[in-house]
Amino acid sequence: MHQEKIQQVIQEVKKIVVGQDRMVNRLLIGLFTNGHILLEGVPGLAKTLTVNTLAKVLHLDFKRIQFTPDLLPSDLVGTMIYNQQEANFEVKKGPIFANIILADEVNRSPAKVQSALLEAMQE
Repeated sequence: MHQEKIQQVIQEVKKIVVGQDRMVNRLLIGLFTNGHILLEGVPGLAKTLTVNTLAKVLHLDFKRIQFTPDLLPSDLVGTMIYNQQEANFEVKKGPIFANIILADEVNRSPAKVQSALLEAMQE
């Protein structure tokens, strides 16, 4: 993207999210470098809103995953579902296939789920 396009994206995000310029800039750096971004902070800093707004501005698919102790790896990556009408299995992709994922409270999930997340992040 050219500098003016980047500024346009920043301005669009600023219309919704106020006072988080540094976070927006760092999110864009992470996106442009194909990296992963760790957002940490107390509740109420607009982390979810910022990521969601950035995804909308860039026309990307956004999913938020709330990690809980009862989450299964198939809840992340999806599963095969049998279609009785067509007598075959269909792939139902999980939220991990979105362009941008907000993984919340990863530490609360079982080790197998964390492993599935890390494996997806490597690819």
